[in-house]
Amino acid sequence: MLFVAESAKDKITEIRGSGEIKDDFFIRVSVTSGGCSGLTYQMDFDNESKANDQIFEDNGVKVVTDLKSFLYLCNSTLEFSGGLEGKGFFFSNPNASRTCGCGESFSV
Repeated sequence: MLFVAESAKDKITEIRGSGEIKDDFFIRVSVTSGGCSGLTYQMDFDNESKANDQIFEDNGVKVVTDLKSFLYLCNSTLEFSGGLEGKGFFFSNPNASRTCGCGESFSV
């Protein structure tokens, strides 16, 4: 399962309210190689499902990921932090054994 914190839900609702993203778009998350610690998160809005997609809905937000990425993201929570010291969208990932100093990448 992938979870969506209230903070992330509120920001996604705000983005959708701007009119730039249509209501039929969902959040697509994936994990790719890169960053200081070896793996990095990617997140975008999408409206096309793929064959091996894993689909979750939490807190009224539909989140989709590919099967390989789900192995790294299982039981993670999408969160949002704003303000001067905020870091935007980020994942609380119980599978990450290490993260880099900037929080952009992780390893398992």
